[in-house]
Amino acid sequence: MHAVQLTGHGGLDRLVYRDDVPVPRPGEGQVLIRVAAAGMNNTDINTRIGWYSKAVRADTETGGAGGFQAVNDDDASWSGIPLEFPRIQGADVCGHIVMVGDGVDPARIGERVLVQTMQPLREVGPFHCITFGSECDGGFAQFAVAHSEFTHKVDCDWTDAELASMPCAYSTAENMLHRVQLGPERVLITGASGGVGSAAVQLARRRGATVTAVASKAKAGEVAALGADRVLDRNDDLVKALGRETVDVVVDLVGGAQWPGLLEVLCRGGRYVTAGAIAGPMAELDLRTLYLKDLTLFGSTWQDEGVFPDLVSYIENDEIRPLVARTYPLKDIATAQEDFLAKKHTGKLVLVPPDVVER
Repeated sequence: MHAVQLTGHGGLDRLVYRDDVPVPRPGEGQVLIRVAAAGMNNTDINTRIGWYSKAVRADTETGGAGGFQAVNDDDASWSGIPLEFPRIQGADVCGHIVMVGDGVDPARIGERVLVQTMQPLREVGPFHCITFGSECDGGFAQFAVAHSEFTHKVDCDWTDAELASMPCAYSTAENMLHRVQLGPERVLITGASGGVGSAAVQLARRRGATVTAVASKAKAGEVAALGADRVLDRNDDLVKALGRETVDVVVDLVGGAQWPGLLEVLCRGGRYVTAGAIAGPMAELDLRTLYLKDLTLFGSTWQDEGVFPDLVSYIENDEIRPLVARTYPLKDIATAQEDFLAKKHTGKLVLVPPDVVER
C-alpha cells in the first residue's frame, strides 16, 4: 500500500512516502479500515520534531521544518515513551471498514467510521492512554488497523475530508471544556483559528458560553463566523483589552510570553485549561496570583470515555460544523506540513490517499 513513514525525529526529510508498505491485517478485536481521508494536527509535527522532549524549550515553529538539534529520543514522544520507527503517523482517520479480526461482528464491514484518537489503557489505570498514529500506526496510509471498540460508526452527509477534520482537534477541544465543566460563562480561547481552537469556539457556543477568541486580524472574520462574540488580535495586551478578572474560563493552546496575562484576566475562582503550547512551553507563574485568586489549573490529554461518543452525536445531530481549509494528496505531506506551519489557514488541513474518490 501507499503510506508515509516517519523514519526518526527530525525535519521534513524524515517523512518518507512509499508504495510498497505491506497492508496490515487486523488482529483479535481489531478492524481494517480503508482510509478515505486523514487530518493533520500539531501533534503530528510535534512528534516528528521531538518537541515533547524536555530538552526542547522553543516553540513548535522554530523546529517545525528542520527539527531540533537538542532532542532526547528517550522522552521525545507525547507519552514520554520512546517511539518505534518507522512509524505511520496520522491521528485523524475517516474511512470504511473492509475487514474484521477475530471477535468482531462481520456486519461491521462497510461501515463509515471515525477512529478515536486518544485510546485509554484501562489495564494501567486512569490518565494512561495511547494516541493513534503515535504508539501505533495511524492514518497516513491507504489502510489502517484500529481496535473495534475505538472505531465509531458515523451516519452523516459530510464529506470524508470534513469528517477527517474532527477526531483529534474536536475531541481535544471537547475534553478541555468537559474537564473545566464549561457552562453558560465567559470563556477566552487562544489560538482560535487553528484546528483545536476553532473547534473550541464552536463547542463553547454549543454549551451557551460567551466566547472571546484570540486570533490574527486576518482571520478575525472567519473566527467570528464560527460563533465568537469577540475576536482579539493575538498581539493585543489581553489585560488592557479585557480588564482584570473578567473571564471565568481560559482555554489555552498557545502558551508562550502572553501566559501570565491569561491568569490576570481570570476572575476569582476561575479555571484555566491547556492542551498545547505552540508559542512555547515555558511559562512564568506567580504563585501569589494562583492562590490569592483561588484559581484552578488543568492539563488536558487523557479523555473521559464519553467524550468521543458525545462528539459523534454532535456530528450526527449537526450541532457543529466542519472547517476544512484545504486537502492534499498524501504524497504531498511535506508541502501540507509547511503550509500548516505557515499558519495562514483557518481550520484543518487534510490528506487524501491515492485511489480515493471524495464523497
